[in-house]
Amino acid sequence: MGRLTFQKFEKDAESALQRAEEAAGKALHGAEEALRSYARPSEPRWPAIVSGLAVGGLHYALPPTLVYPVPLPWLLPLIVALLMIPNVLTLRLGNHRLNQIFGFTTLGVLTLAELWSLFLLVSSLLYGWPAKLAGDQLLRSAAALWLTNIVVFALWYWRIDAGGPNMRDQRSSHTQGAFLFPQMTLDADQKEAAGVTFWSPMFMDYFFIAFTQSTSFAPADTGVMSRWVKFLVIIQSTISLITVAAVAGRAINILQ
Repeated sequence: MGRLTFQKFEKDAESALQRAEEAAGKALHGAEEALRSYARPSEPRWPAIVSGLAVGGLHYALPPTLVYPVPLPWLLPLIVALLMIPNVLTLRLGNHRLNQIFGFTTLGVLTLAELWSLFLLVSSLLYGWPAKLAGDQLLRSAAALWLTNIVVFALWYWRIDAGGPNMRDQRSSHTQGAFLFPQMTLDADQKEAAGVTFWSPMFMDYFFIAFTQSTSFAPADTGVMSRWVKFLVIIQSTISLITVAAVAGRAINILQ
């Protein structure tokens, strides 16, 4: 009886020691992650802010026909500039949830404005409503909408991937997300040799994805893993195709 009790005690002690070792290992790993995250500087937000304001500037360059029924081309730049204020403030105050809400609100406004202007562009070409566009207006408008499409969807990808920039800043390195970047396919030794051990994507990486998607209709070196992001990629490619087709159709009419 005493021997059985001793064996049970020994077994329980080994189990407790194993759990303690596991807990210590997790705590050590967490501490290392925290130190690495602290050592890696946070992603700068100014490229995204400048890009959002640039979309407002591109909208301002559109003719009145493509901002119908409100002939105020400065309205969208003003709204975007006003929305940037709480975006910056919530980021400075560390309120990531509100920052995410204001970020998606800004993106929603930019996307709706882009889609409405694209609808008016197609309507103007097919039906002359709300008014016909001159040749130079068409080229200028198509170029502005094509660039807008790239920037808007770069902002969407940047805001969505791996929980957004605020969540990515809390991790020591980028190992999972909506996109499969080439750096994510390297093992630890390869990452160390390439100097990307603590690598994490920034806005320019998402801008590159959006740019290649609008030019070649496929990401150059990055796989799309998330179903929701695949849906966004389809929308972006469709908008780009419609914009290019509109200009091509007008050119064919001129040649005929």
